[in-house]
Amino acid sequence: MPQEKLFKDRNFQIVLGVTLMAVLGVASISPAFPRIMEALNISETEVGMLIVAFTIPGVVLTPFIGVLADRAGRKRLLVPSLFLFGLAGGACALATEFDTLIALRVLQGIGAASLGSLNLTILSDLFHGRQRAAAIGLNASVLSVGIAAYPLLGGALATLAWNYPFLLPLVAIPIGLIVLFGLNNPEPRSRESLREYLGSAWGYLKNIKVASAFIAGVIYFVIVYGAYQTYLSLYLADSFEASSFIIGVILSTMAVTSALVSSQMGRIVKLISLANLIKLGFVLQAVSLALLPFLPRVGLVLISTFIGGLAMGVSLPALMTYVAGVAPLEYRAAVMSINSTMIRLGQTLGPLILGLAYLHAGFDGVFFYGAGLALLTAVVGFVGGKMIH
Repeated sequence: MPQEKLFKDRNFQIVLGVTLMAVLGVASISPAFPRIMEALNISETEVGMLIVAFTIPGVVLTPFIGVLADRAGRKRLLVPSLFLFGLAGGACALATEFDTLIALRVLQGIGAASLGSLNLTILSDLFHGRQRAAAIGLNASVLSVGIAAYPLLGGALATLAWNYPFLLPLVAIPIGLIVLFGLNNPEPRSRESLREYLGSAWGYLKNIKVASAFIAGVIYFVIVYGAYQTYLSLYLADSFEASSFIIGVILSTMAVTSALVSSQMGRIVKLISLANLIKLGFVLQAVSLALLPFLPRVGLVLISTFIGGLAMGVSLPALMTYVAGVAPLEYRAAVMSINSTMIRLGQTLGPLILGLAYLHAGFDGVFFYGAGLALLTAVVGFVGGKMIH
């Protein structure tokens, strides 16, 4: 199916709406971190807990969500998840104490736990072969557009008031209604007992190649959510006195670049294998982060974010496409949910791990340690290239 027809497919359009909600919870508020710190009188380390509180429910809940989605159906979980995400996220705008805000972020994270796995699961149910690679690539492209737009929108809203970016998740409520009444997707119809199902699903999960892809996903998101989503915005404010809006503009360039690259995934996979795209992404990530401390003006940071966008554009859809093809429909949500759990784990650990680097060596430590981790992952991938192919 050509890309133009994919975009006209109603089911594909609806899934894209879910995808845009899946990345809203972090990308829209990170440019507001300096304003939030000032308004609530909290530190750099504490503000990072707004990401941790949001992502940690996904680490705990997503494996169970995958099992339920395979056994009960995708929509039965997706619709209430969107409602909870929207209501709890919107309530964050009313919080006046940091503890209350953290509690609401946890509730919002519970709602978000299924979004990042079920959207890809449904796409993988709907499309197959290179069409699946194209659909996941275009989905990643739209996701990147969201990541590009949300910092701009969140940064602009934060210039008006620190809590305004938290109103954006309310959009998830009408999207939940559209999913309920408009999405027409295949649902699994397994007659296995739960014990038989779990045994079959485990057979797909224990493969060393799948495990390697999961580990790569953890490391990838440790770097993205630690170095880029948390500390890059703080670095821009501290080193260049950049406003929330300028921070949003700079962060968005990485996502725009990623969107342009991943939109061509259907063509790229004809030339380069998924495994090599994943490794290339880590190399580019290392280059992007290693450059940051040497860029003397805020405008030159765009060089780093452009390279980081290339990294995201090639590696993220490649990882997702690889994992999506591992299991059939009856077990796919379980596999995708474990992958989503690994992503959530990386998102949760990122601010914590690179927060330690910040405490040890400041912003230079964050960027150099992140670059070293990315480069090490690429080297291990090339040396042990048989693990994922």
